Amino acid sequence: MKIALLGYGKMGKAIERIALERDHTVVTKVGRNDSMEDITKADVIIEFTSPESVLGNLKYLIPTQIPIVCGTTGWNQHLPEITKLVTKYNSTMVYASNFSLGVNIFFELNKKLAQMMTGFKEYNVKIKEIHHTEKKDAPSGTAITLFEGLSENMEKQNWHLGTGLKKNSVPIDAVRQDDIKGTHSVTYQNEIDQIKITHTANTREGFALGSIIAAEWIINKKGIYTMKEVLGL
Repeated sequence: MKIALLGYGKMGKAIERIALERDHTVVTKVGRNDSMEDITKADVIIEFTSPESVLGNLKYLIPTQIPIVCGTTGWNQHLPEITKLVTKYNSTMVYASNFSLGVNIFFELNKKLAQMMTGFKEYNVKIKEIHHTEKKDAPSGTAITLFEGLSENMEKQNWHLGTGLKKNSVPIDAVRQDDIKGTHSVTYQNEIDQIKITHTANTREGFALGSIIAAEWIINKKGIYTMKEVLGL
């Protein structure tokens, strides 16, 4: 498989390393100021850039009909617009707030726990995410996906940034520390006890591997997908 990497920072380099280990070819690497001219040589494009540039990138890439794996977060408010573009151009895309296999299992565990907790109104629920200081969006896309899993099964239909409790809203505490790959936790607490589930990423390789698996899966497909479809969860 011939891969174009759009975004060649730490994540891009990790993706390249795993792609080569899995006998794929990286035909072009597009950094911040590089031309995207050579992406047409690729069988699939893996996009890990920034919240500021991702929307413009997707609008440029979708009409090429080259399958896209998008790992950038901070743009989900534009998902209906992007979905329409994918349909219009009969294109293909996998997007996810997190491509880690472990995190996607964690998403399903979060939903299951939320279902179990619906009858126990005395517990307050909160989300916490910790990332490296270079991460620009807060809360993380992963934290918002965790909230969405909660809201499907609870009365809490909103989230707010911070630690304070608000009616009908889940607090999301976003912490930035040096060299943290990503830690997410969901906590249910009352005066008596606490129930907590946590996922901790030790390296970037989990995100990189998941994006390659998604790229392998998406070839010869049409439409817009998430990692839930890729992993059959």
